[in-house]
Parts: sequence; structure tokens; C-alpha cells
Amino acid sequence: MQYDVMEALTQIATEKNLELEYVLETVEAALVAAAKKKLGENETIKAEIDRLSGEIRMFWTKKVVDNVVDPVIEMTITEAEEHYEDVEIGQELDVPIDYYELGRNAIASAKQILIQKVREAERDQIYEEYIIKVGELITGAVQQADKNNLIINLGRAEGIVIAKEQIKKEKFRQGDRIKSYIYDVQKSNRGPQVYLTRSSPDFLRKLFASEVPEISEKIIEIKAIAREPGERSKVAVYSNDDRIDAVGACVGVKGSRVQNIVRELNNERIDIVPWSSEPMIFVTKSLAPAKIVHVDIFNEDKKMLVVVADDKLSLAIGKTGQNARLAAKLTGWKINIMSETEYNALRQTEELEKVDIEEISELNEKMCARLLSAGVETAQDITRKGIEKLVEINGIGEKTAARLVKAAQEAINNKIAELEKAAAEGDVARPVEFEFSPEDSETPRLEDY
Repeated sequence: MQYDVMEALTQIATEKNLELEYVLETVEAALVAAAKKKLGENETIKAEIDRLSGEIRMFWTKKVVDNVVDPVIEMTITEAEEHYEDVEIGQELDVPIDYYELGRNAIASAKQILIQKVREAERDQIYEEYIIKVGELITGAVQQADKNNLIINLGRAEGIVIAKEQIKKEKFRQGDRIKSYIYDVQKSNRGPQVYLTRSSPDFLRKLFASEVPEISEKIIEIKAIAREPGERSKVAVYSNDDRIDAVGACVGVKGSRVQNIVRELNNERIDIVPWSSEPMIFVTKSLAPAKIVHVDIFNEDKKMLVVVADDKLSLAIGKTGQNARLAAKLTGWKINIMSETEYNALRQTEELEKVDIEEISELNEKMCARLLSAGVETAQDITRKGIEKLVEINGIGEKTAARLVKAAQEAINNKIAELEKAAAEGDVARPVEFEFSPEDSETPRLEDY
């Protein structure tokens, strides 16, 4: 009988992948709880399972007294001598309990407690098993598929791919094998819930690490990823070894490595870009395959004006602006794109907008000469310098500098107003400039430009 108990508990431990000692301690605790339910919550009751024989022993601790006041916790010396010899007044003795006497309800309660505790331990163990896998790839079978969520059977746990973590246009059926990235694990009443994604840039990063040994070996680094799941991605890579071409290693022989990733992502287009610490080089490389003619950098605004050949404008922008939008996300720079013709028109417009200081009516000849000697030739030069720089010019105080800036800005505004009026009447064409920001998430309409 006792060996049957040990055999049964060993089988439970094996099936649930738990330590046998934990299961034994859980049974002991369940028996104590059942006994207290039967005999009273305040009783000092112990339960033991012999680890060798499997024998179950239960005890009820009572104190030996002359006169019993509380029979629940006290007993006479005569009662004590039924179980022990050489008993003395004041001793606390463990009186054996026949657990069969607890009754069917108490035993059923102990069974329920055991089941609950084992289930909780199993859930905790599964949680610990998967929480350390956050940030890893995992493969499972589709258990349930609908337009909102995918339920994935991972073996000991259940994974979920919510709608926004799925790749659009991907369709799965029950039983299909699916690879995903674990981004979170949470405890729930149904057991640990493993949250998976196929749309995250981290999923793409891990796919590259699994396909390109140089990445897992830290020879090649993925510096940045910009992704529109199911459509197109840009991946910036850098080699820590000058002998190894980062882009070539990621592409693989005849494109074998990157093609494996493309197939996994339902033919998502992937551009592999060489990373550079020089922003202008990085931006121009990220706009590939378009060739860049000229770049103006505005470091204060972290913005670049990129000029491309007229016939390459649509290539640089990409379908629905995707190429430029992803380049902006990848590099972290705002990117304004213009054709060469439009850029030349912009330069002409800037020339037209220039206001020579002699045209500012508020300035006399003496002030103009003083400014010209300091290299200030236009109203734009005055506004760029500002009050702080103007006061460094000999003979210009703070109040005079403030008047100069105000007068220069008014002259510029008047000139721009004249040009805009001419543009509205069709006499002057304004250049078209396409703007893309790292924060852009919606597809721009080109007709808005």
C-alpha cells in the first residue's frame, strides 16, 4: 500500500516535471489542511510521509495535565499511556491519528488541495521556463487562427500573436508551423501566457542572427532597423572586422541568407545598408538604390536636403514614399528630397529672396559701410547673426542691434510676400520639396506636395 503511494507520487512528479520532494511536502500540507478542517483550525497537527517506505503518519500534539480543561489540546496521563510509556505531567506528546478516520470529505479536500498546489507549481515552473526566453525566437504549431489573434501551441505553454503583432496579408491554418519572437510572458488564471510577434524589428534582428553566424559571433552588428512589416525593411549593418564585408555576409552567396529571411517574412523586401558614423554617408546609402547628386545638412534641426537626378526622384521616394520614409526612420534624420531641377529653382528662389542691406530703408550709408566691413551683406546675414553677434561689431550697441534685426526681418518678409504674390499669379514657380521624418507612420499622399 505504502509503496503504491510513493509510486503514484513519483509518477505525478515525473509527469508534471516537478521535484518529488515538493510533491511529498505538498501532500503532507494537504493532509494537515484536511485534518484541521475536520478537527479544528487551532489544532497542532503534523503529517509525515516516510521517504523510503511511503508510510503516511499523522499526529495530533497534546499536553499531558492532571485535570483536563480543554480536551482539544490537553489529555490525562491515562490517555497518554495508551500511546507512550513513562509519561510525565507537562509533557507534549504527538498522538497518532488514523487519517482514514478523517472521513471521505476531508480526504477529498486533501486531494483537491494537492491538485491545486501541483497545478500552481507546474504553472510557476512553466513561467520560469519561458520568462528567460524573452528576446528569443520560438517555433510552434497554430492551434487556432482568426483575423484577430493566432493561438500557438508551444508544447508546455500557449503563445498568442495579437493582430498588431502579425504581418498583414499572412494567412495561417490550424496545424501550420510558425516562427515568432517572444517579447513578453505574463501569468494568468489559465497559466503562463507567452506573447509573440512577427511584426517587430526585433523579430527581423533575430532572424538575421540565426542566418548569419557573423552576427551571433558579434563580428557584424545590426546598428538599426526600420520596418514596415510585410512590405519593406531597411537594415543597417556594420563589420567590426575590416576583412569582412557586412553587407555581403548578410546577403550570402547568391543571396542565399537574405532570401531565407525574405521567405520567412512572406516575401517582405529587405534592403541591407552599410552603417556609417558619418550622417551624410549613412543617409545617402539608406536611400539606395537612388543616386544622390547633392546634400545640404542642417545640423541644428537634424535635417538634410537631398538632391537627386530628375529621373531618379520617384526611385528615391519609393512607392507611396516608403523608401524615403524608411530611410528617415533608419537614420533618425529628417530627409527632404528634391529633384535637381527643383533644387536649382530653390537656389534661384533663395537668390530672389535675398535683400541687400542697401535695400533696407532704415539703414544709412554709414551703418551699411560698418556692416559690409564686418562681412554682413544681406538682411538674411543680419537675422542669422542675431543681436548677440551684431553687438560684437564696433559701433553697434544692443538697442541698435535689435533695431537692425527687426528692420532686416521686415525687409525679408516684404520680399517673400512679393514673391508669393508673383507665384500665385503664375509669374514665379515655387520649388517642390518632399519631406520625410523618422516619426512618420502614415503613407503620405504625393498630391499633398
